[in-house]
Amino acid sequence: MQIEIGSVVEGKVTGIAAFGAFVELPDGKSGLVHISEIASEYVNDINQHLKEGQTVKVKVIGTEKGKISLSIKQVEGASKPKEERRAPRQKKERHTQPAFDPKQPPEEFEFRKRSDMSFDDMLQKFKQDSDEKFQDLKRSNDGKRSGGYKRAY
Repeated sequence: MQIEIGSVVEGKVTGIAAFGAFVELPDGKSGLVHISEIASEYVNDINQHLKEGQTVKVKVIGTEKGKISLSIKQVEGASKPKEERRAPRQKKERHTQPAFDPKQPPEEFEFRKRSDMSFDDMLQKFKQDSDEKFQDLKRSNDGKRSGGYKRAY
């Protein structure tokens, strides 16, 4: 029996390795089912899907330099209805922001509308708040250095 690419045959699992499973074909030749061709979902451990001596249907997906590449998932995928082969994608909710209106400033800049303070007044208030926070920080450290180490000279 001649092995042709695309043909589906039954074979017997003769060995399992970390990278795939070896399958003996009806004509006595052996082929490899790579770990990526065992199942449609992610395969971490081949032993969870196949056992030595198990009979499986495989599709011949390639022959190169006497090596035969096989696939189990392509046989399973062909037998499933088209709807079951791929799970439908869930529509993602998109959080859209309202369009920018140059006449209406964004909410974070609302303080400009409500504030009747001039820029100089706001700058003075900022400096005053900053100095108060700095003084509070100084008092909480009680003159001690925070972090680091003291050098002995």
